Amino acid sequence: MPIERWSTSQVLALAPDASSSRAAQGVSAPARWEVVGLDGDVLWGLCRGSGRLPYQACVDLTEPAYRCSCPSRKFPCKHALGLMLMWATGSVPDAAAPDWVEEWRASRAARAARTPATPAAPRGSADPEAARKRAEQRADRIAAGLDELDRWLTDQVTHGLAGAERSGYGPYEAVAARLVDAQAPGAANAVRRLGRIAGVGQHWPDRLLGELAQLRLLVAAYARVDELPAPLAATVRSRVGIPVPTDEVLAGQRVRDRWYVLGQVDLADERLATRRTLLHGEESGRFALLLTFAPIGQAFSVEAVPGTIVDADLCWYPGNFPMRALVAERYGTSQPEGPPAGAISVAAALAGWSAAVAAEPWCESVPMLLGGVTLSDDRHVVDLAGDALPLSAGHDEPWWLLAASGGRPVTLAGEYGPGGFRPLAAWPNGRFVPAPLGPTGDRRGPQLPPDLLSAALVGTERRPYAGGAVGGVLLDGKGPAGLLEGASVALVYARAGVTPVPDRQPIEQAPEETSPQVPVAAAHRLARLLSDGGVPGGTEVALGLLDDWLAHAADLGYRVPPELLPALLDAGRRRIAMRPALASTGGRRASWLASRRAEWRYLLNEATADPDPQDRATGTPGQRLAYLTAVRATDPAAGLALLTETFAAEDPDDRARLLGALATGLSLADEPLLEQALDDRRKEVRSVAADLLSALPGSALRQRMAERALVCVRIERRTVGRDRLVVTPPGACDAGMRRDGVQPNPPRGVGPQAWLLEEILARTPLDTWTTGFERTADRVLALPVADDWGPTLHKGLARAAVVQGDPAWVTGLADEMSRPVSKDLDAYDETLTAQLYEALPREHLARYAAQTLARDPTRAQRLIAMQTGPWPDELAVAVLDAIKALAERGTHAFAVRELCRSAMPSMPATFAERVAALAETLENTNLIIAATQLADTLTFRREMYEELR
Repeated sequence: MPIERWSTSQVLALAPDASSSRAAQGVSAPARWEVVGLDGDVLWGLCRGSGRLPYQACVDLTEPAYRCSCPSRKFPCKHALGLMLMWATGSVPDAAAPDWVEEWRASRAARAARTPATPAAPRGSADPEAARKRAEQRADRIAAGLDELDRWLTDQVTHGLAGAERSGYGPYEAVAARLVDAQAPGAANAVRRLGRIAGVGQHWPDRLLGELAQLRLLVAAYARVDELPAPLAATVRSRVGIPVPTDEVLAGQRVRDRWYVLGQVDLADERLATRRTLLHGEESGRFALLLTFAPIGQAFSVEAVPGTIVDADLCWYPGNFPMRALVAERYGTSQPEGPPAGAISVAAALAGWSAAVAAEPWCESVPMLLGGVTLSDDRHVVDLAGDALPLSAGHDEPWWLLAASGGRPVTLAGEYGPGGFRPLAAWPNGRFVPAPLGPTGDRRGPQLPPDLLSAALVGTERRPYAGGAVGGVLLDGKGPAGLLEGASVALVYARAGVTPVPDRQPIEQAPEETSPQVPVAAAHRLARLLSDGGVPGGTEVALGLLDDWLAHAADLGYRVPPELLPALLDAGRRRIAMRPALASTGGRRASWLASRRAEWRYLLNEATADPDPQDRATGTPGQRLAYLTAVRATDPAAGLALLTETFAAEDPDDRARLLGALATGLSLADEPLLEQALDDRRKEVRSVAADLLSALPGSALRQRMAERALVCVRIERRTVGRDRLVVTPPGACDAGMRRDGVQPNPPRGVGPQAWLLEEILARTPLDTWTTGFERTADRVLALPVADDWGPTLHKGLARAAVVQGDPAWVTGLADEMSRPVSKDLDAYDETLTAQLYEALPREHLARYAAQTLARDPTRAQRLIAMQTGPWPDELAVAVLDAIKALAERGTHAFAVRELCRSAMPSMPATFAERVAALAETLENTNLIIAATQLADTLTFRREMYEELR
């Protein structure tokens, strides 16, 4: 039976640590592998490494099991994980395995079939008298240790808990160490936990007394362990820390089922890491908990991968509420087609919790599989009946779940305990979506009666405890032991008596989406970009690739997977440039999420991709803008009428935003409204109107600007010498100039008259000069300028050329602005020159780059780095030639590295092979690394584009 393909999240769950996950994604590109294949249930491949020979990696998907020839001590290594990631994205073809894979497969089969040389000795064959003595000695040590613990517990409430906040962690560690010596590690861990409670949180005295009482109950139960029923006695021994031999567990009853792996939780202390894996039986309906342990810094062995189904026999550890299990025999692993069966309501799940607490008073959490649940606005999980559970601290803002489900009912798996419900995974539309990892806090309120707590705080030697009724049960115990007994009863009553929170309303559901979701492989690529895992070139390049990915997806009309929206919205908070593409690819769910969180509200102002007529009145600002822009694209007059109808009543910010929609289909019919907007009280509205009128041929504003410009700049026709331009700058910014968008305040380092001249020229139609001076653009630019006004004049003309896009002016001004390439330019000049380069006809850009690279590679790199968008082939060739020439000189290593980084987001992806070939000719190690990273990035981009098609 073929193995069904896993998701990338399921593969990455096998990574021993975060660095292995990132490294695996770095070798998951097909370009890094010479050959890969899938032969039945075994993946295999040859990965290029730093040595002469490639690494041989193979994975048996049934367990999974791994083999790799690399020297890594991590298990699985990055090559095995990278191979599995390629398989998860459909990049591994079926192919017969080579001999080295068959040898590994045969050796594993032989080991599995090999019988032990010496049969295991039957139970009881060892010296029974020696075993009995060892058991008695351990029992005596445990009894003595628990007697000492009992005295210590009563001392705590005798002298009062109020001083525990000041005593620190030391006293608890000392008691725990004595319990370890007494061979009661379970009780020792419970005491250590006390040290992490004292003085922490608002209700720490209540929690501390509850834990002390539970420990006292355990001590009392162990004193009568021989009198307890066998299942309860097994629970008590387990809580004390007496281990159950594995062979004894495996000798118990086996239950074969298809076990759905619901999720995993990793915990760690100073010495040991623990992985808790929860399973749910398809037919039996039973839950099982698999515990895996590993020293800190080492990888866990893999027993089950979340989101898969394991066909296996399980055996449970004995207990009154058996939960922990072992895999006795595994028959195979498969990929589910939907959510796990057997999901129940909140009320039924809480009834199961109450039964668990009744069976095992020390129970800390139980797994739950809830059906048809969503979230409420007050941090609760709500089912269809309106019953709710509070979410635990640390998981009470589950944006991942809101994004994935859109507020619609889903099957939800998690763990419930006194601190609330911790989600582990959800199945929106039948898809497995794991919850992100994160610590769980504790925000529970008080659970014990105030009289018990106050007596424990001051101490029974000051406030004697005489017993009384607790939870409807009359207790006759007195003194510190009676107080602990009463607290234990009260705590169990409070926990077992929990009922659903009634009358909670689910949140309003997200609107339905209309655009298609990106292909699966493209979604995996986006997840890699967001996790910064395995992306060549580092974080900065990864951010640029993320912008590129979103822009391409937006151009193709795709929508991102909803579960990735929280990470994208967080990224958009820091990167303004990506917001338009995010609004387009995020769909309506992104706007729905943004409206629910203040940090994401910026997205509501961006135009969305699927305008709807209803958005005109009720949509977000971005949706209204998108609708108006769509109307303008098909019927500019209708769009103008819609805007004119409501313009005066719009919010000032919305007026500026909606007015910008007139850029689509801009015509002289829009001029009256734009002229009206020039008198708006809001600066942003006036600025948008002035910019649009400046770009509108034939507008009155352009005519006014032309008249001002011709007053400031005139041609002096000379009988001796060349004609020249004479500049008379404006003396002040009058009211008319302000109304037409001229900004009166210059930037630092610019004189007020020079700034006003530049502002006027930037808004003046360029044909003003060719017509008024009866010269072509190149001849106007060739005219000398009197009194050193040339730089200011050219800056103003350059700004006009960038906006108006006149090729003749752009080309001539690019020549002019590029002249000072051998001396420092200020940041403003460089930015303006880069904008001219972007406005250049594509066929001219390579010429400018080649000229600049030849004269000053460092400055050329600074200008090329500002070129956004794809490069023409001619520019890419010029940059490659420059890299080769500079590398041969051996004196511009830094410039070469920076050119490679600048080329990563913009050089055509088809140049990957050329760059790789160039890297093989280089001799400097640092340059080889830079060129190789560039080749890897181009390959990454090429694969990215192919996946989005």
